[in-house]
Amino acid sequence: MRLLFIGDIVGRPGRDIATQAVRGLVARHQLDLVIANAENAAGGSGLTPDIYRDLVKSGIDAITLGDHVYRRKEIYTVLKKENNIVRPANLPEEAVGPKWALVEARDGTQVALFCLLGQLYMNPMDNPWRTADRVLAEIPPEVNVRFLDFHAEATSEAQLMGRYLDGKVSAVLGTHTHVTTADECVLPGGTAFQCDVGMTGPFESIIGRRIDRVMETRLTANPTQFEVAHSDIRLSGTLVEVDTATGKASSIERLSVSENELPELQSLAAPEC
Repeated sequence: MRLLFIGDIVGRPGRDIATQAVRGLVARHQLDLVIANAENAAGGSGLTPDIYRDLVKSGIDAITLGDHVYRRKEIYTVLKKENNIVRPANLPEEAVGPKWALVEARDGTQVALFCLLGQLYMNPMDNPWRTADRVLAEIPPEVNVRFLDFHAEATSEAQLMGRYLDGKVSAVLGTHTHVTTADECVLPGGTAFQCDVGMTGPFESIIGRRIDRVMETRLTANPTQFEVAHSDIRLSGTLVEVDTATGKASSIERLSVSENELPELQSLAAPEC
């Protein structure tokens, strides 16, 4: 099976390119599953029920979140009801939302997905490695394809998670820094790995925010609102091919889509039923 993981969707620009591109990408790459990190989809921070529904309607099959999971409290209703969205599993046990989810790919494969927060330069969280052990123990053993979004700041921490779970999951793909790393590989045990798949949103920016606003605050210490930027919109993601019989990855490839590619992708997209 082939899956696409779309990196941090930032604000309306990120939502627009993701929702307009996804069906064409499914057709072009013969994708069986599309997962997206949407923790920044609402105005650059958080996720709302309406945006969740728009993303799913566009063809995104499952959604992971991150440290901004509860920035919009209205998302609680979605986290309590829907079965294709996960909050970070190493939040407190009482946190709202599922720690892992089971979704069905287009080829009928059952895929387990979960996300974890890193500890370095982040708010204090439970140990992500031990949490990964607990989550994997809960997933039915017959589910071979297992996917982790590791939402972390430090590349060293991401690399360690990849090595720790090598052979135990199909892919460990990172989010949070909004900067695509060029270290994609299939580890010796068959786990596809990349420190960070990058950002889906405006690249004429400081990780999605207006340059002038960030610059003013950093140079003067005057507080400004870090609004989402609007230029040079791109989708960043990673393609992974997995053997469904073993759960091991056979290939991994970075993907970048610009706005000028949208007409071609939309021409490939199958009409909605």
